[in-house]
Amino acid sequence: MTKRFYKLTIAFISIFCCAVYAQAQQSVNIVTTAVPFLRINPDARGGAMGDAGIATLPDANSSYWNIAKTPFLKNNSGLSLNYTPWLKDLGLNDVYLASLAGFYKIDDNQAISASLRYFSLGNIVFTDYSGNTLSSYRPREFAFDAGYSIKLSDNLALGVAARYINSSLASGDVNNSGVVYKAGTSIAADLGLYYNGIQSDGHGFSWGIALSNLGTKIGYTSDAKNKDFIPANFGIGAAYTSVINESSKITFALDINKLLVPAAPQATGNTTTDSTLLADYRNQSVMSSWFKSFGDGTSLTASIQASLGAEFWYDNKFALRAGYFYQDKSSGRNPFFSVGAGIKYDFLGVNLSYLVPSGNGITRNPLSNTLRLGISFDLDGNKATY
Repeated sequence: MTKRFYKLTIAFISIFCCAVYAQAQQSVNIVTTAVPFLRINPDARGGAMGDAGIATLPDANSSYWNIAKTPFLKNNSGLSLNYTPWLKDLGLNDVYLASLAGFYKIDDNQAISASLRYFSLGNIVFTDYSGNTLSSYRPREFAFDAGYSIKLSDNLALGVAARYINSSLASGDVNNSGVVYKAGTSIAADLGLYYNGIQSDGHGFSWGIALSNLGTKIGYTSDAKNKDFIPANFGIGAAYTSVINESSKITFALDINKLLVPAAPQATGNTTTDSTLLADYRNQSVMSSWFKSFGDGTSLTASIQASLGAEFWYDNKFALRAGYFYQDKSSGRNPFFSVGAGIKYDFLGVNLSYLVPSGNGITRNPLSNTLRLGISFDLDGNKATY
């Protein structure tokens, strides 16, 4: 047992995007995965646009959204830093997400990129049933990826990235149960396709497709059968940029994402049947699970999440952003609004986003009041990326 186990539980539930409330007659079947922090996009710019970014104008954080956007960057190299104090609305002060990303254009058609995400879950104290302290631990997770992208034509690009994932939630026999916990590891890949329809005058329509976290299961013990799926995802996005005048432009973006992990079987009340169904669920292959996620009995509206965002630029130096995120409550996440701003000056860019409080009581979004900070650097020394 853990004295602060509720803290870890709340953190995981919220990261899963599962701020769940259920009445006695309501049926809720949440799709959960391991390392759900991979579904949190650290980019402050996209965070201000309701978590939309698959088809928006490329920047130094493009590898988080769609690796294929990178070759269309105007700068030859760039770096970005992002920091998010996580779950502040729940009173947690030691949970945060930090990230570092960079890119380098080999030539006008090719680019390489890399990024690191680090998620800290604070400090957890493990106790026995009497409340006596057994040990303490600081759960943490990180993912490192490296990618390559290339233009297939003047407007179309393809990208691929490989990712190493490490998740350390506990160590050793934390409750003297005989189960020894260890850090879980996994490898995964991202695939991206991006069409840049921006014309020479600055307006145009772009679209993108992003497959992310296509990788192996992850386990935290030596039991090979006790492994969980990672959050493989299929996303499509579109964005339209309109030039208002010579100093102003506005972009509207829409992303739709589908988690490629099937829902676990619903409990029947029969212990033997439930054990068999759960064993079959956990033993299915990763690739088959991607396809089964489209036929697991979950309705279309409950299985997808949508992000709608807008971005206004003035003189290519000042930006205002707003967005709306939607996911059906039967899937566990409350909708939210977001706002933000950005500024560019020479080689430096700064972005802020804020998640507007929504809901009340048990329906209050645990991510309310979340503030993200992003800083980008143009290593060419000419102009900061978005």
